[in-house]
Amino acid sequence: MEWRSVTFDWNRARAFLVTAEEGSLSAASRALKLAQPTVGRQVEALEAELGVALFERTGRGLRLTPAGHGLLDHARLMGEGARALSLAAWGQSDVLEGEVAISASDAYASYLLPPILARLHAAEPGIRIEVVVSNDLSDLSRREADIAVRNTRPTEPELIARKLRDAAATLYAAPDYLNRIGRPAQPEAFTKADFIEIDGQGSLKALLARQGVVLEGANFPYRCRNFTVMWEMVRQGMGIGILDARIGDADPAVERAMPGFAPITFPIWLVAHRDTTRSRRLRVVFDALAEGLA
Repeated sequence: MEWRSVTFDWNRARAFLVTAEEGSLSAASRALKLAQPTVGRQVEALEAELGVALFERTGRGLRLTPAGHGLLDHARLMGEGARALSLAAWGQSDVLEGEVAISASDAYASYLLPPILARLHAAEPGIRIEVVVSNDLSDLSRREADIAVRNTRPTEPELIARKLRDAAATLYAAPDYLNRIGRPAQPEAFTKADFIEIDGQGSLKALLARQGVVLEGANFPYRCRNFTVMWEMVRQGMGIGILDARIGDADPAVERAMPGFAPITFPIWLVAHRDTTRSRRLRVVFDALAEGLA
C-alpha cells in the first residue's frame, strides 16, 4: 500500500462517520464521549484535509453533501475494520481487570443479576461491570455489550451462545387483590379481573385466549412495556401480570394467580462475540453468569 496517499487523520474520519450516522454533532459527541466543539473541529479539519465539504449547515443541524454521501461508505468500511481490530485485541487479553458490559432485560437486570454480580465482584474485584438494560437485542458486533442474556438463539455466525435452561412464566397477583376479586377457582372465572398488558400488540391477551381465557379490552386497564414497573404494579395490587417463575415464586408479596394456567416456557441463552471469548476476563464473567442463571 502507498501510505503517502493517506493524507488525513483517521481519528477525524471517525468523527465524520459518527456524526453522519447519529445525525448531529450533539448526538455524535455523546456517542464518542467528547465535547461537541471537539467533534465539530475534527469534522471541519477533515473537510480541510480532504478539500471537500462533507456537511451542509442548516437551521436544524447538519445534512450530508453529495461528497459526504459519496465518502460515507468508505468511512463505514474503516469503522468496521476498527471495530474488528478492537474486538480481536480485546479477545486476546489475559488481564482480570477492566470493564465488561452485560446486556439483559429490565426484569433480569433488576431481580436476577444483582446477587450474581455481587458474588463476581467479591471474587474478582478488578472487573468492573456495566449493566446495559434493554428489552431489545443488543448488537454485540457493534460492542453495545460484551455478553447478552437473551431468550432467543442467535443466528449470526460471529456470535457464540450457550443455552442455560428453559424458563417458565406464569401469572401472579398480590394476595389482597385476589381476595378483592373473590379468588376465582377456574380460569374462566377471571373475566372480571384486571390484567396488566406487557406490550402494544396484546400479547398477554392473546396468550390467555390460547388457554381458553377469552377477555375483553376492559380487562386490560393498564399496559406497561417495562417488566420491572409492571411487576411493581402487580405487587401493589393493581392487577394480574406475567413474569418468569424464578422471580415470581421468590417474591413474598405475590402469589400465583390463576389455577390451571399452563406456564409459558422459553429458553435462556447466554451470548457473546466469538472474537472476545479468548479474553480471560470475559470468560470469567461468562461462566459466572452461566452458573448463576442456570
